[in-house]
Amino acid sequence: MPAYSLAAWALEHLAAPVDVDCTTTVMLKILDGKCKMGPYDKDVIPLLYDATRHLPGKLLDDAAHALIERARAGERESLVSEIYEHRVLAETAISRPVMKAYKARLRAAGVLSG
Repeated sequence: MPAYSLAAWALEHLAAPVDVDCTTTVMLKILDGKCKMGPYDKDVIPLLYDATRHLPGKLLDDAAHALIERARAGERESLVSEIYEHRVLAETAISRPVMKAYKARLRAAGVLSG
């Protein structure tokens, strides 16, 4: 799916606060090096994140987005422990069944490889 289509899909299907939190959490996992997704999926998540990061989440706040922005701007190595802490807190705040359902929806829609 082209990037513009992914962004449009994300805005239509991932606008709920819990979906914004799930997308943000996966971004933190990617930056922390703990994400077990394949390369294609790791390329897709940032596109979904970019399309939805301006939307309000339910559990995660602007600090997570600011951290992600700093890491993507080249500060990743100096932020290792901070990224780790945010990722662990995010994963604790979002239940496993919620995260599994989120990823299953992405796979069912053909957004992630299955």
